Amino acid sequence: MIIRLRSAEGQGRVNIEASDDISVLRKRIAETLKISETTLVLSADEKGQKIIDAKKGTLVGKIGLRHGDILYTAYRREEEQQAPTEDKKITAAVVQDPIDEYMAKQEGTIQRGRDPRFCKHGTSGMCEYCMPLQPWDAKYLEENKIKHMSFHAYLRQITDQNKTAPLTSSQFLPPLDEMDLKVKIPCPSKGHESWPNGICTKCQPSAVTLQSQSFRMVDHIEFETAGMIENFLTFWRSSGYQRFGYLYGRFEQYSEVPLGVKAVVTAIYEPPQEGAYDGLQLTLPNPEETSVDEVATKLGLTKVGMIYTDLTDDGTGNGTVICKRHSESYFLSSAECILAAQMQLKYPTPSKWSATGQFGSRFVTCVMTGNEDGGIDISSFQVSNTAMAMVRDDIVEASVEPSLMRVKQSTNEQYVPEVFYKYKNEYGIMVKDAARPTFPVEYLLVTVTHGFPQNPSPFFTSPVHFPIENRGGVEIQDTAALQRHFSTGKLTDALSDFHALVYLKHLHVIEAPDFELVYQIAKNHSEETANQLVHQSSWQTLLMILNEAGAHGGGVGSYMDAGSGSGASSAATATRASSSTGASWACKYCTFNNAGSADTCEMCGLPKE
Repeated sequence: MIIRLRSAEGQGRVNIEASDDISVLRKRIAETLKISETTLVLSADEKGQKIIDAKKGTLVGKIGLRHGDILYTAYRREEEQQAPTEDKKITAAVVQDPIDEYMAKQEGTIQRGRDPRFCKHGTSGMCEYCMPLQPWDAKYLEENKIKHMSFHAYLRQITDQNKTAPLTSSQFLPPLDEMDLKVKIPCPSKGHESWPNGICTKCQPSAVTLQSQSFRMVDHIEFETAGMIENFLTFWRSSGYQRFGYLYGRFEQYSEVPLGVKAVVTAIYEPPQEGAYDGLQLTLPNPEETSVDEVATKLGLTKVGMIYTDLTDDGTGNGTVICKRHSESYFLSSAECILAAQMQLKYPTPSKWSATGQFGSRFVTCVMTGNEDGGIDISSFQVSNTAMAMVRDDIVEASVEPSLMRVKQSTNEQYVPEVFYKYKNEYGIMVKDAARPTFPVEYLLVTVTHGFPQNPSPFFTSPVHFPIENRGGVEIQDTAALQRHFSTGKLTDALSDFHALVYLKHLHVIEAPDFELVYQIAKNHSEETANQLVHQSSWQTLLMILNEAGAHGGGVGSYMDAGSGSGASSAATATRASSSTGASWACKYCTFNNAGSADTCEMCGLPKE
C-alpha cells in the first residue's frame, strides 16, 4: 500500500506492506525526506496532536494505517533532541528537600461538606457544590484571604493544565523554568557576531513585565517560643544597637493553606557584626559559618532565613518605638530587597521539576520594627523569582528612595532588557509603564505570615539560656560561662541549647565520635546516652578544663552522672554539701570531683588515695 507524506520540506510517498514492522516505515520515510530517523516525528493530524509513537515490533497494519492515508512528518533539530536528555540527567540527579517529597505524596484537594442549601442528593452523593476543590482554586483563596497560593499548589496547577508527562516518562519536559536576563553568547542561530557587535531575537533576553508573584515558596514562619524573640531583642534593649541573626529550623506542612509549607524556627544564631543606632555591618566572610552549619545539620536543622531589627525609641519613656515602615513609606527598602535576593540565590530550593535542578528559594527575611501602635512587631517577606533573576544578572541596583528600585542602563559590556510594570492611574484605568529608570519595590515582594504555636513543644529545652555569641560586652561566652551553664540542672537539659553546642564545637575539645553522642542527647534527651558520654576521655578533658574555670565558684563534677533524676544535682548544691563535710577532692584516675566525705570515687569506684 502507498502512504502519502506531508512535511515542511514538501510532499512524498512510500510503499509499505501492512505486515511490515513500524521501524521499516520510519526508515523509508527518513530516506525519502532525507532526514535522520532518530529525529523523525510522525503524526496522524496536521496539528501534531495525534503522535504515532509505536514501539519497534509493532506491525503497520496494527496502528490503523490504510492505503492512501496521509502522515504528517516533522523532525527535531539535534540541539532540541539533546536538550530533554540533558534536562533528564539533571532532574534525575536532584535530591529534593524531604518536605517536597512529602508534599508530592499528598492528595492536596480541598474537601467540602454537603451544602444544605444547594445539595439535593443524599449523604453518599456528590455534586458541583460539594465536590473537592483544587488547591489553586482562586475563589477559595480569595474567600480565605490567601494572597499567594503555595508552591506545591502552583506546581500542581501548571502540571495539570499543561498535561506534563510523569517524571519517569521519556517524554518528560520540566515545567518550571528560571528567568534568564542575559544575552546568549554565542547566539544559538549563529547568524551574526556576538553581542555587542550584533543581537537578534534568538539571543536577546525578553522584556520583563513585573507583576505580583502568584505563589510563594514558604507560606508561614513559626517561632517555636516567644522567649526566642525576647532573647534576640535583649541586645537592642540593653545597647540601643540594631541586631542581625540567622534563623535555623526545619520545614513542615502548613495545614492552613492548601499544600502549604511552613518554616519552624528553633534557634537564632547571631554572626559577628558591628551594630549602630541606625544600622549594622556584618563581618564577611563569617569564619564560624561552616562550624555552625555543621552543628545545625547534625541536629537535623537547616538555615531557613534571617532576622534583623530596625527599631528607634520614640523618646516617650513608655517603651514604645517609631513606626517607620508602613503602606505610605515602604516595607522593605530596595537595598534590603537586593540583600534578600542575594541570600535566596545563596540558598536555592532543589527541584526535579526545573530544567536547572533548582527553583526559587525558601529563605525568609524577617524585620523587627515598630507598628502603628508603637509596639514591636515582625514583618516577614520573600522576594519573587523575578527579583532573584534581576539581582543575579545584575540589572538592578538600590535607589536613594528606599521604596524604588533602579534599573541599570545598557552598556557595551552588559545588555539590560526593558522593564515594565502595570498600575492603575488616577482614572482607575490599568496602564503599562516603562521603568525608566525606577519602579516600586512592592512588585518584588511576597508576604509571608508568621506566628507562634498554640501548644509549644520546643526542640531545645534547656531551662537556662547559654550566653549568645558575638554580643561583645553585653554577654560573654567563655569556659566559665559554660561551667555555670552546666551547673544549673541535668546534663540532658544543659546540652539542649543551640548556642552551648556551637560554643562546645568551637572549643575543639570533644572528639568527633564523642560529639555524635552530644548531638543525640540534644535531640533525644536520652539519659542513657548521657551516661555513655561522661565516660569518654574527651569529655573528661572538657570537665577538667571547666573545673579549672570554676575553681572559685564550684566545679561541675556532679555532672558526671549525666543528671539522672535520683543522683544528679547542681554543682552549687554539691559545693554546699562538701563545705560541711570537708573539702572536695578530684579523683586522680578519672578526674571526677567528689564530695569531701567520700572515701571512694563516685564515678570509677577507686579509693581516694
